[in-house]
Amino acid sequence: MIRVLCLAAALVLAMAAPAAAHSVTAGADLRIAQTIAGAEVTVVVKGTTRVPGPLRIGVIAYQPVSGLPIGLEVRSVEDGHTVTGTVQAAANPQYTQLQVERTGPHELKLSAGNETAVIPFRVLVARGSAGDFLIYGGLFVAALLLVGGLLSGAPARPGRAMAMAAGAAAGVTVAAMVIVFESQIPAPPPEGAAPTPTTSTAGGRPYVQARMETLPARPEAGEEFTLRVDLIDGSTGRSVDDLTAHHEALAHVVVTSEDGRYFRHVHPLRTAPGHLEVRLTADRPGRYLAHAEIEREDSGGQLVAADFTVGGTAKASRKADTVSRSGQTGEPATPAGPTGTPRLQPAVPVAGRPTTIELGTPAGVRTWLGMTGHLLIRSQDGRFFGHVHEMGAPRSRVRFTFSFPEPGRYLAWVQYATADRIVTAPFTVNVTASEAQ
Repeated sequence: MIRVLCLAAALVLAMAAPAAAHSVTAGADLRIAQTIAGAEVTVVVKGTTRVPGPLRIGVIAYQPVSGLPIGLEVRSVEDGHTVTGTVQAAANPQYTQLQVERTGPHELKLSAGNETAVIPFRVLVARGSAGDFLIYGGLFVAALLLVGGLLSGAPARPGRAMAMAAGAAAGVTVAAMVIVFESQIPAPPPEGAAPTPTTSTAGGRPYVQARMETLPARPEAGEEFTLRVDLIDGSTGRSVDDLTAHHEALAHVVVTSEDGRYFRHVHPLRTAPGHLEVRLTADRPGRYLAHAEIEREDSGGQLVAADFTVGGTAKASRKADTVSRSGQTGEPATPAGPTGTPRLQPAVPVAGRPTTIELGTPAGVRTWLGMTGHLLIRSQDGRFFGHVHEMGAPRSRVRFTFSFPEPGRYLAWVQYATADRIVTAPFTVNVTASEAQ
């Protein structure tokens, strides 16, 4: 009996290896933000529990979009099997159900207007754990011995009865010990998970080299243009196609004019491996700065930056049209209503010391990009860029803590989502070198 218990304990502890840091969870929803057809949306792919089986896809709109149909195409990378459908982007979307036939790598193609994006993802289905096998196996053995012993008249024979009881007790003990230690037993990789890499990535993947350009090369104020981001692996020269979703997007791109009066926080479309694109319209000529935040699998986050020039003459801002298309405006007027002006503590921040920034919000704030609020900060010269999150639950205000790296003038924008739009509150901050100043 003691030998059986020791064997069970050794088996449980042998299985209790720590889980990988970036483990894949079957059944979890995939959420990817996209700026498509002039709208800021989040694509939601619901987790599935079986294959063949249903895959539910919805598109959450974060601006008042009217009748924006988005074409869906799900293709298995392994066998090319393709299913199509259509979904309407809405604040509370209706999910379209498509049938998938197998687990593994897939591509979701989105089509809206004359824009297209291809999002890679995996269909994952949970496997039964070895712990479940031991639990049910131990209980089954115990029940089999007890029932078999009773039917064979074992209780009338002391020796056989003791052997039967010992075997049943061992089965129950194994099951009980596995239940106790089950939380320490890592779940097996789900069906459809990526193969375990044969080489170690403990040091992380190399950072990417990014090239940003506009099409046309010199956009004109008031005219739509495309901002393209090409990602290259510096160690191989190949296109980088292993971006991982962070804060519900494959990439976050912030474009600002040099004076800060133009601001866009967008999420470019993956048009091909290593290629991201987003369409924009600038309302004034001059120099613009673009900051892109990305993260590779098994690596850390990375910030890349570039600048470009817009020609022509300043165009009158069509605020209503801009809000309906993108949820953000080119003019930095302080929002009216309950938002007011951000409050800083201390009122004059000191470089290198924490500053608390608070902004009142109206009722009905909802999470966007997995967070209640976002604070984006750029130094006047554009050499520094920061992105901070409000991680608390939606309430009457958003609050951030940030340490400005050095003295000077900073441009900042607080963003949050309400029931029908994304609100952007711009402000400036003058940071001193010390409290004495």
